[in-house]
Parts: sequence; structure tokens; C-alpha cells
Amino acid sequence: MAMEMIKGLATTLRELGQKPTTVSYPEEKRQLPPRFRGRHVLHRYENDLERCVGCFLCAGACPADAIYIEAAENTEENRVSPGERYARVFDVNLLRCIFCGYCEQACPTGAITLENIYELASTHPDDLVYHKEQLLEAPGSATRGSLDAWSAPAPEETTTPLPGRQGFFDGQPATAASVGQGDLPAEQEIALGDEQMVRDVAAAEEA
Repeated sequence: MAMEMIKGLATTLRELGQKPTTVSYPEEKRQLPPRFRGRHVLHRYENDLERCVGCFLCAGACPADAIYIEAAENTEENRVSPGERYARVFDVNLLRCIFCGYCEQACPTGAITLENIYELASTHPDDLVYHKEQLLEAPGSATRGSLDAWSAPAPEETTTPLPGRQGFFDGQPATAASVGQGDLPAEQEIALGDEQMVRDVAAAEEA
């Protein structure tokens, strides 16, 4: 018993000289890592069109059923997104959300990301259901959010003009692996050193 008490006191004494890791919140806020998953943000393109095309893929991928969407058709008089449809209603219920990031991975246009917004406490449940007006970026402030932190740049020898796994329709370079081509270079010489094999291939082509 005495030995356990001595070990506990030793740990306390060892930590006395250490710098405290706490911060004086809210006056001082901790710097969060780039991949921190906080509140959702809906993004725009540089021309202020909304990235969300109302495809429901994020809602389908959500394991907690925390996303509710109602889509509407774009018209030439009222063009909201580049696609045929846009999200007229986009609600995220943070009481259900588990902040897994599946919605961000499922989105084909990079429209939704989880950002470093963590001040979400409320005493009213209704305040934790965020609507499109609260989630959408303001006009003129288009960003890619945390997509840049999650999407590593493609190596030069494997870049293709196809869109990447995240950020579809942006023309971003993609790795060959992300489009199912493996990790081989974009161009590779194949030499057949066996002369008999070359003759067999030529004979098969003639036949």
C-alpha cells in the first residue's frame, strides 16, 4: 500500500515542473489540426454558384441519418448550382451527427466539409439543427475547406486530367490509383526480351 502511494506521489512531483497544457478559454483558443472534424460548411464556386447539386449522396452515406435534403430544379432565371438541381433545403442535425466525415467523402462536388468550428454547445435542441442558411458560405468567400488537408497532391508521374476522388468537377489532378489505374507511371515502356514470344505474338496477330 505504501509503495503505491509513493509511486503516485512521484508522478505528482514529476509533473510539478511541467508547463500546463490547459488554455484560458475563451480568451485563448487552441490551434486545431487541419483535419479536425467540427461543424459542417457548404461551399461555393468562385462564381458564387453553390457546389451542392442535391444528389443526396451525403445523406445516403450518413450512418446516423443526420442530414435532410430537399432538392429543387435549376432554371435559367434562377440558377443556384451548375447542375440540374440544387439543395433547396439542407439540414444537419448535430444531435445525431457523429462527425465521421462520411458525408465529405461521399460528396462528388466537394460541397460539404467538416471544419474546425467546435463551439456548438446549446441548451435548446432546436439550436443544434443547422439549416442551409447557417451552413452555406457567404457570397464572394468561396473556399475548398478541409478538402486540401485530406487530399494529398498527386505525384507528377501519375497525374491525369481526370477529376480527383474528392473535388469532382473541379478539374483537379488525380492520382492514377484514385481512378483505378494502379500506381504505375502514366507512360511506361514494355520491352519483350524473349524473341520466341515476339514471334508467337506476331503469328497470333497474322492468324
